[in-house]
Amino acid sequence: MPSFRHSVIFLVAYAFMATFAFCDDSHESDSQVWRVGQNRWTVQEEYNYGKWIETNVTEDFFIRHDIPVDCADVPYALRWIYARIHHLPAAATTSGNRLIGHWSKDWARIPANATWDKDRRFRAALMAMLASTSTKTLPFDTYPIRIAADSVTGGTVFLAIGDHSGVVSHIVMDGSTAHPVQTLEAGSPAKVQKLHRRNLILPNPHGDGISGLLKFKWPVKTGDGWRYLPVQEYPFYSGEQYSSDFTHGYGDYLEAIARRIDPKVYDPHEKAEKVIHTITNRLNERIPIVLTGYKKCHEVQCPEESRLWEIYSTPDRDEFIGVMVDHLERIIKANHLDRDAIIDKMAKIELAISPGQSITLQYAFQNFQWLSSDPEDSIEARWAVNKCGMIANRLKSARESISFIQKKYGNTDPLFAEREIQMQQEIADRMTMEGQNNNCATGSR
Repeated sequence: MPSFRHSVIFLVAYAFMATFAFCDDSHESDSQVWRVGQNRWTVQEEYNYGKWIETNVTEDFFIRHDIPVDCADVPYALRWIYARIHHLPAAATTSGNRLIGHWSKDWARIPANATWDKDRRFRAALMAMLASTSTKTLPFDTYPIRIAADSVTGGTVFLAIGDHSGVVSHIVMDGSTAHPVQTLEAGSPAKVQKLHRRNLILPNPHGDGISGLLKFKWPVKTGDGWRYLPVQEYPFYSGEQYSSDFTHGYGDYLEAIARRIDPKVYDPHEKAEKVIHTITNRLNERIPIVLTGYKKCHEVQCPEESRLWEIYSTPDRDEFIGVMVDHLERIIKANHLDRDAIIDKMAKIELAISPGQSITLQYAFQNFQWLSSDPEDSIEARWAVNKCGMIANRLKSARESISFIQKKYGNTDPLFAEREIQMQQEIADRMTMEGQNNNCATGSR
């Protein structure tokens, strides 16, 4: 049965539709970026947007469509692409404080196409918009929302003010992840790159009223132009996350978000099982990426930041696996679960990493820190089967870094050199010890 809150939201949405959905748009220009007709954003359309992101926006989305992005570009680009596909209004505030959108005619001379990713006019407008927006403009185009399962959905924007942003990819409501809010984000600078899939990481906004979890404003037609409504008039609006009471009774801001979205208390054995399942799935998803990457990158080189490296390297996937391994260890320790029994269960789960070669989930769990993310490495190195080789490579790299720092900065900036050499020496010492513990001949060189 729909909740009272849900009913109120849809009544508000109906009011929006009644006011704006039947504007006379017969005078839309053929010169604008795309036409919207009578289509307008509603609560249901926001949910549709979330489902579209869950279904279509994979880690390689911007690689497949050849669109360079950085962190702030991801929310803007996905919003505009969805709006273009579904002929909905979209807008953005530029760094020059100009509101541009689907109605803009700056790109009228460029031919359009019915398919969004072949539409040269749209792509030109999209790239120009991305170049003129940033994390500093996002607060002008978004509003803070209520923190609940019906409002924090796919496509919700997260913003650490002046620093970093991304979107919610989906919400996990079964306890199988370290946080129910799963995100997609990109690094800097802007380039054609894979999106990073992570558990939500977001500092407390401390009452600033503009960062945190946000949704895009809905552009509405008024007379001959388009504008935004006051934030209080949007159906998901709330400033609760900025209140000092928001974290009361919780460990921190992230826990408050997690428990408000998914308040269920899970049986620790059930939660451990679900996390194991998540780790297994992520490792199985990694297998074809590693195999294809090995084939491609042995035919041609895949230097870091090249297109092939972006496609077939796995640093963020491996980081996610590491986070889940640590999360499982914390569940075991906090709830005094039988770790040996859990490890034995993992030993019975096989991962076919290549034709005729398998490892167990137990092996991957205990050696995840040795997984190689480099697509040019061998299959054995990618799966830490050749652990001694990985130790030797890291030891060699640390020693080469020490030598380089000594030559480059030893005389010109001795304090910097000393600090950096100390960090590299700690890595070298750790690799030496790991080599000795694993009976590797390279460990004591």
